[in-house]
Amino acid sequence: MSLSKPAAGQLLAEFSAVSVDSGEVKTLAQASGRWQLVVVYRGKHCGRCKKYLNGLEKMQSAWHDAGFDIAVVSADSRAKAQADVAEFSWTFPIYSELSEDSMQALGVYISDPLTPDEADGRFAEPAVFCLRPDGTVQIAAISNGPSARPDLAELLDGMEFTIEHGKPARGTVS
Repeated sequence: MSLSKPAAGQLLAEFSAVSVDSGEVKTLAQASGRWQLVVVYRGKHCGRCKKYLNGLEKMQSAWHDAGFDIAVVSADSRAKAQADVAEFSWTFPIYSELSEDSMQALGVYISDPLTPDEADGRFAEPAVFCLRPDGTVQIAAISNGPSARPDLAELLDGMEFTIEHGKPARGTVS
């Protein structure tokens, strides 16, 4: 599989996932009129994901105050994602059952589980997208493993500066 990265300043591919709360299939990454923080996480098996999402939970109000809606998504089943929500008391919107086609459309790295206990099937490696209100990519941070993710406090600081000063997306030259 060749990885097709999302283009800075262009629309992020819309994708669908299942709301952990309602079970509805929702289309995500579409123009919403608000800034969006989209976090793709590996799933229930990943301890580093838990740490990262616990940090996001603590910072959630700061992201909202800066004008961001949050969406967190994985390829896990709804039941696995619900178990994480119950265990960690996350209150941001979480989506599950991200399809492999959606993973490819987002340009994220995809892994096979190392053991049957790790995951039920292929899963997305971490990614973080900051989308402008029109759904275009301002920031795309895509990792091929759980150890490399943007620091959420630094990212928020940078995004507040970007919004305040009307900075365009960077990295638009191929």
